[in-house]
Amino acid sequence: MNKAIYIATSEANSGKSIVALGLMRMLLGKTAKVGYFRPIIDNVKKGKKDNHINTVISHFELDINPNEAYAFTRSQFINKRNNGKEGEIYDTIIEKYKALEEKCDFMLVEGSDFSGEGSAIELDANILIAKNLGIPAIIVSSGIGKTLDEFINGLHLAYDSFKEKDVKVLAVVANKVKPENIDLVKKGVEKNLPKSVLVNVIPVISSLSNPTIKEIAKAVNGELLFGKEHVNNQVTSFKVGAMQLRNYLKHLEEKCLIITPGDRADIILGALQANISTNYPKISGIVLTGGIIPEEPIIQLIEGLAQIIPILSVEEGTFDIANKIGAVRSHMYAGNKQKIITSLNTFDKYVDIEKFNKKLISFENSNGLTPRMFQYNLLKRAKKIRKHIVLPEGNDDRIITAVCRLVEMDIVDLTILGDKAKIENKIIRLGLKLDVNKVQIINPIKSEYYQDFSNTLFELRKNKGLTIDMAEDLIGDVSYFGTMMVYKGLADGMVSGAAHTTQHTIKPALQFIKTKPGVSVVSSIFFMCLEDRVSVFGDCAINPNPNAEQLAEIAISSADSSINFGMDPKIAMLSYSSGASGKGADVDIVRRATEIVKELRPDLKVEGPIQYDAAVDASVGKLKLPDSEVAGQANVLIFPDLNTGNNTYKAVQRETGALAIGPMLQGLNKPVNDLSRGCTVDDIFNTVVLTAIQAQDI
Repeated sequence: MNKAIYIATSEANSGKSIVALGLMRMLLGKTAKVGYFRPIIDNVKKGKKDNHINTVISHFELDINPNEAYAFTRSQFINKRNNGKEGEIYDTIIEKYKALEEKCDFMLVEGSDFSGEGSAIELDANILIAKNLGIPAIIVSSGIGKTLDEFINGLHLAYDSFKEKDVKVLAVVANKVKPENIDLVKKGVEKNLPKSVLVNVIPVISSLSNPTIKEIAKAVNGELLFGKEHVNNQVTSFKVGAMQLRNYLKHLEEKCLIITPGDRADIILGALQANISTNYPKISGIVLTGGIIPEEPIIQLIEGLAQIIPILSVEEGTFDIANKIGAVRSHMYAGNKQKIITSLNTFDKYVDIEKFNKKLISFENSNGLTPRMFQYNLLKRAKKIRKHIVLPEGNDDRIITAVCRLVEMDIVDLTILGDKAKIENKIIRLGLKLDVNKVQIINPIKSEYYQDFSNTLFELRKNKGLTIDMAEDLIGDVSYFGTMMVYKGLADGMVSGAAHTTQHTIKPALQFIKTKPGVSVVSSIFFMCLEDRVSVFGDCAINPNPNAEQLAEIAISSADSSINFGMDPKIAMLSYSSGASGKGADVDIVRRATEIVKELRPDLKVEGPIQYDAAVDASVGKLKLPDSEVAGQANVLIFPDLNTGNNTYKAVQRETGALAIGPMLQGLNKPVNDLSRGCTVDDIFNTVVLTAIQAQDI
């Protein structure tokens, strides 16, 4: 059975990093322990890490020592091969691979890069490594600089090379293909390959080929003078600034890099001014040549700008530097989150994930739902049926930053409430890359919907004493406006609370979105992503002191929510005692609530009253409640009151480093979710994803 896959290529610059990143995320969505191994890495300076290994381990937070993740550097491999020690090479690779494999459920092996010394023998080396490890391969090939026939024939030759050595090829990936040739390439490659081999075609993505300022600085040994926080800016072209400014401005292009002598203050300041002007394209950075640093008045002027792009200083002249920059090749690296996200999105869009899953995954995962699987499945589900979410707090930096991530990953449609000019200035100030045309920005008071929303609110609440003037005032409030968008079907859900109280966020929803039929209590849950499992905590945000009936309803709603998100609920009704040992009004409420759950939903597994340790620790659970099918295995934990629940979730989050996704509100006719005012960008991102999934079931 397949427990590993070898990603191989027959050339340099194939773009196999896209496949490695995409497969790693896909695999982590299926099992917790995925290993990453590179038999041969490029030479690295002492104390430095291999870029591929560092990127994968850091981005996916793999528990792997980088030194365990490779066998040889390129020079070590060549030296041993030249000295006739091929047997030793393969023995060492197998030994290191097997040591890592023992700790993992699946292994992702990435072949060498075909760069530098020894590249001529690398295809055979990679084939023999895969053969000695006894694992199948995926072949990745680039279409850059090839005719259609050359590309197709090259892939077939690579496939034949693996087949001749009895290495099974599960799939081939034709990468960096012109978009208009995708179908043509797919048919051509499939024509002479067995039907059992999957063929996927990925178009050339220009943003993945563009080097960043950081990569250029390294290549030209540049000193960074300004703009350290924007070194991941991508460069699409470069422009040498030699002519007068009035003529030079005509040549600026989006994301271009300006190369100019360090004493050309006119070009430097003109470029910086153009960058913040709405009449000119955004530039990525400036390279100052000749080792000349601008004079102090110019430095002070630059330092005082609201937005500073990266500015490098180099010793060499303009001509030599321009030639060096033109030869810089882009790589994937850990700090460039935007490029990693683009790679993951590209893989998901153009690779048949389901077929890959069937090919690669032939083992059963017995460890339940891990946090990584849970988060992967959230993104996958949110993308399946696209939904529209409104974010009322467009004045909050965290909201705008989260919006950039959501747009980049192309998960949901978004509406932001606020003043468009202020939001655009905020994007510039934060140094974010967001095309405002990809989101809807609405100023409630100036909106075309304002009067209609006001009239609707008046009709809904006039029997409660609301006047039309009061309705107009309320609709000017972002929480009421956003909730009305959901009520009217202009948005599928709302996420708010980063800058408002819980009451401010959910009061409009309770007034006119109202609760689902048969639901009397709006409650909340957190998905607690612990080290090795995901648990549901409820209610930690809404109900201060629920009675037995309300507590039972919270438990049932929480169980149903867990089922909706792919969990098999085992409910623990928490108290200060377990079983029949405790007495008192508080424990009696929990005991009665447990009985109600059993009466209303005999299909659910529930235990209560039960203490927290007995609920989650198998040894304690067996000792205190030996006959329980929930004790020690609970994953839906219902707290008896808000005080206990809120403090417990925060204590677990802070002390263990667990990711708390939520709160997610339960019981409303349409999803409206509340953020904590101390929320992070990750909290906002995850809550929007949860809300989109909730909206799919309405």
